[in-house]
Amino acid sequence: MSKNQSKKTPDQAKKPEGKTFENDRKAAAEVVEPETVEAEATADDLDETARLIESLQQELAESKNSLLRAYADTDNTRKRLLKETEQAKKYRFQSAALELLPILDNLNRALAAKPDNPEIENFVKGFEMIQQQFVTALTNEGVAEIEAEGKPFDPNFMQALQTEKKEGVEPGIVTEVFQKGYKLKDRILRPALVKVSE
Repeated sequence: MSKNQSKKTPDQAKKPEGKTFENDRKAAAEVVEPETVEAEATADDLDETARLIESLQQELAESKNSLLRAYADTDNTRKRLLKETEQAKKYRFQSAALELLPILDNLNRALAAKPDNPEIENFVKGFEMIQQQFVTALTNEGVAEIEAEGKPFDPNFMQALQTEKKEGVEPGIVTEVFQKGYKLKDRILRPALVKVSE
């Protein structure tokens, strides 16, 4: 061997012979290990993110459900209040009508007793006009008399106080009205008090 061949270059002197492969393997391992750790960390992060997304989706579903329930409750309350308002408006005259009906009864009783004295006929005519105005005012507010005399007995609108056998009259027919009944639109103010045939 010549002297030139046996001499090593400075680069060759730094690297020990036979250890090049080992050094490359260690260097590669150093590079691969952080990637593996990062991949594991990324998988954990993905699992955590998936759990978080699932949790948020559950919360969103619960919030939607609560919102729908609140909307339904609000809508039901609105409908109920609207119905109550309509009912109050429709039957606003009920308490006044109940106060006025006894006055109309007394007026009717007074007019039923026809006096024989011709001097008070003008007074009677005046009271008849007042009665007519009274009935018209009640009718304008939706108060109507329940037609009972000569009609079949209806327990929804009438209350039987007496029964009697009457020839030529079928059973269950109203033969006499003791007190007139009235209704306000479709609501009974008071039933008619009647006598019914047997």
